[in-house]
Amino acid sequence: MRQKNKPKDAATTTKKSLPQWLLGMTLASAMTIAYFTIPIYLLTAITSLLLRYPTTKASFLYATPMLLSLFTAPTYSRAALSILRPILNYFDFEAIYMDETNVRNQMNNHGKNYIFAAQPHGVLSYAGFCAAVSRPDDPGKVPTAVASVLLNVPLLKNLMGIFNLVDASASNMKRILKEGGNIKIYIGGIAELFKCCRTEERLYLKKRKGFIKLALRAGVDVIPIYCFGNTSVLSVLTHGPLAALSRKLQASLTLFWGKWYLPIPRDEKLLYVVGKPLGLPHIVEPTQEDIDKWHKVYCDQVRDIFEMYKEKVPLYKHKKLFID
Repeated sequence: MRQKNKPKDAATTTKKSLPQWLLGMTLASAMTIAYFTIPIYLLTAITSLLLRYPTTKASFLYATPMLLSLFTAPTYSRAALSILRPILNYFDFEAIYMDETNVRNQMNNHGKNYIFAAQPHGVLSYAGFCAAVSRPDDPGKVPTAVASVLLNVPLLKNLMGIFNLVDASASNMKRILKEGGNIKIYIGGIAELFKCCRTEERLYLKKRKGFIKLALRAGVDVIPIYCFGNTSVLSVLTHGPLAALSRKLQASLTLFWGKWYLPIPRDEKLLYVVGKPLGLPHIVEPTQEDIDKWHKVYCDQVRDIFEMYKEKVPLYKHKKLFID
């Protein structure tokens, strides 16, 4: 049993049965395969339209999913998240909310809003996916800010849009916070994807200070989130032209693999830890010293969370955290 002075588990998986495991693997793999194959389909669909190959009618039929997606917006869907619930029986998923009662009270009763700052990114944030699936109302209250390219890629935007995505541009995030909303953002982004592996955890944080400046100016607090397992369920090719393209487009378009060297995520422990608010003040015009001070507080809290909970994740017990 968890000691009384420890944060309680907010969500854990139950004992797996083979049918549940297989269904969860199928759904988790379908997301991975779709994420990889959609760009390939789009490229072939565009080529088919341009060349009208094999015939004009056939090319339009083949490109129909892409064309329909062009006129639909990414949409948060609680129903779609409920369909994905079997993935919780595939991954050994657990969520810990260190200060949940206080945070929810501040959000619901006192109008306090937050930036939920998550790391690491991984190819796909399966820890984040599982957290959303286990609590499907939460994404409706806290959208995830992503690179604008993801919101404009046909089909991909619809697939990922069920998790409630918004544009991560500074102007859009300022608007959301000004209107009293909350935001979740993966601080290291795609640049971080090419730093991590199954044997080493490296976060791209030292130069990522814009979110601290934004929070200080807006008068909102920052809550760190650590997604244990995001960098281990899938391995990624870190070099080559696809990796370079991924960095340029801010989307993970490189080659990746998991179980049996296939695009099947490994059914390993995923631990989603939501930390405590940093206690940022409201500074309309923060100095670089202010930004550096609170950025250090943030990095220290991230490291504390990592060291506090890494023993709960078998693959992380002997991992060291590097903040680049």
